[in-house]
Amino acid sequence: MSTAAPNPTLDQLRDAVINGHAKAAASLTADALASGLGAQEIVDTALIPAMDEAGRLFDQGEFFVPELLVAARAMKAAQALITPLLAAAGVASRGKIVIGTVKGDLHDIGKNLVVALLQGGGFEVVDLGADVSPESFVAAVRDHAPDVVGLSALLTTTMLQMQQTIRALGEAGLRDRVKVMVGGAPITDRFARDCGADGYADNAATAVALARTLVR
Repeated sequence: MSTAAPNPTLDQLRDAVINGHAKAAASLTADALASGLGAQEIVDTALIPAMDEAGRLFDQGEFFVPELLVAARAMKAAQALITPLLAAAGVASRGKIVIGTVKGDLHDIGKNLVVALLQGGGFEVVDLGADVSPESFVAAVRDHAPDVVGLSALLTTTMLQMQQTIRALGEAGLRDRVKVMVGGAPITDRFARDCGADGYADNAATAVALARTLVR
């Protein structure tokens, strides 16, 4: 049985994203499309593996926040050419996620890293930003009908907002429609269980793996 030969443009695109070369990523994406490769093939073969690898390197301490951010920027440069084509073709995302940093907490670097990796992993992400109230999460779930809600917190003083947000989803009759994942420096697996979340991620890479599990 023969197998298709590796495509050098896709290999170069994958490397450009991992290494954070945004201009090269955009140019290689344009070349791949011009050569007749499909948008979904480019996503599945180059962009998702690239961001998975960037996440793995971050998880293992070989990448740090700056490296992950520039990889995410390169991925977005490629996505800018891909996303309109996928939308026009009616290609479904791997799932929709509403995410935000909870009320009283203005820290968003960790949340932004998670957003970047989720987008690179093929998810549609609705980013509510920081200092997001339980009521705003409830409204976003009503408006966007996501598969997953992601709650982030960096301060121990705002951790309880996660519990309040999950309670608000229940009071609005929406809790059984979505999975909830939580994360952030002070969060533990035990706290996640105690507050009623469906899952806990201790970094951006594991957040993507968790989201895939929750959507399945």
